[in-house]
Amino acid sequence: MRKQVQVYYAGRVQGVGFRYSVRELACGYEVTGYVRNLPDGRVELVAEGEESEVQAFLDAIQTSHLASHIRQVTASWGPTEDRFKGFEIVY
Repeated sequence: MRKQVQVYYAGRVQGVGFRYSVRELACGYEVTGYVRNLPDGRVELVAEGEESEVQAFLDAIQTSHLASHIRQVTASWGPTEDRFKGFEIVY
């Protein structure tokens, strides 16, 4: 079943290459969406795909070198919007 997840990462997640690393990780999974910095210092990630594929992608983030920068993760799942063509960094 296809799902969308919206995740907010807090911690030292800006200025450390977080978005670029997430985009590189996304290349190994069949997910679409985006990652972007927020003005409050968090990073927002939106990903769509088969639920198991999206979860594997999120797990890969948590077990990568990025985990040392993450202090808090807030995720919410919902239906897909099918509006993404690939996975990109939004500025």
